[in-house]
Amino acid sequence: MFCKKFVRLNNFVFKYRFKWLNSVVKYPINEGLSRSHSSWMGHKQHTHTMSNTTCVHSYGVRLLSSSTLDPAEIRKFQVLANKWWDIQGEFAPLHAMNELRVPFIRDNLLTVHGEGEMGRPLAGLRILDVGCGGGLLTEPLGRMGAEVLGVDPVEVSVRTAELHSSLDPALRGQVRYRACTLEDLTEEDENEEAFDAIVASEVVEHLADLDTFVHCCYRMLKPGGSVFITTISRTQLSYIMGIVMAEKVLRIVPRGTHQWDKFISPVELETLLESSGLSVQTVTGMMYNPISGCWSWQQSTAVNYALHAIKQKEEPPHQTPADD
Repeated sequence: MFCKKFVRLNNFVFKYRFKWLNSVVKYPINEGLSRSHSSWMGHKQHTHTMSNTTCVHSYGVRLLSSSTLDPAEIRKFQVLANKWWDIQGEFAPLHAMNELRVPFIRDNLLTVHGEGEMGRPLAGLRILDVGCGGGLLTEPLGRMGAEVLGVDPVEVSVRTAELHSSLDPALRGQVRYRACTLEDLTEEDENEEAFDAIVASEVVEHLADLDTFVHCCYRMLKPGGSVFITTISRTQLSYIMGIVMAEKVLRIVPRGTHQWDKFISPVELETLLESSGLSVQTVTGMMYNPISGCWSWQQSTAVNYALHAIKQKEEPPHQTPADD
């Protein structure tokens, strides 16, 4: 069951019915997030039910070659691309994770940049959501006033995100999407030091080259900009909980979603970020309860964790090969 802690904002509720490829979208929208509460007021998650096959066949999947991408990982998400907004489906844990990761991002950005407009705490900030999928995290960040660019190498996921966001008038001009890689953006001059924050939530455990990924993040962040990462640690407990239980026993996520050897411990990730000029500010553990469908903060980082780092204003030290 999806987390029941969400609080409804009853100012305005819009109901849309949109037929697309024999699919029905029921989309209640709540507007007007307030900064006066310590949590993000849990904006109502939107239900998007789509055909299991039509969407994938309607849009071509563009596999963009890149050093950070693993083709096998991309193929996994091709199969699931039309299920992003099924809050009781394979992505239910990600929908529920918004109750933690959205306020985690918001509160840390407010600490760094100060408060924005009333009801739009992130107004004036540019955020890059890497591996955005169907826009599950992109949308709530946009509703808080940020200008958000969501990127994903799976084109059908991007089209799903575009369709879903187009149904909410509050997101017009706030979010946009591109089917591309992080490297593609880095090669464009206008993206050099262009973002106040880069978000990679449940992404790094699927990458083939984390060093290149971090380097790209550094280049596109403004001085003093933030990186937010949520991922899975590489421990025996994470193997039991994240693979054996989640994939094989409880089947919360599809079998084969994760590879244990791609998980990264907080110490390893912090070392990589620090050596790249990104100063780690916060690392905190998270735990998912499959019975309640809710996430909670934990002291232990043995399974899931969230991290916040800030780009140092000085250039990181350049590593040179050791003399023979």
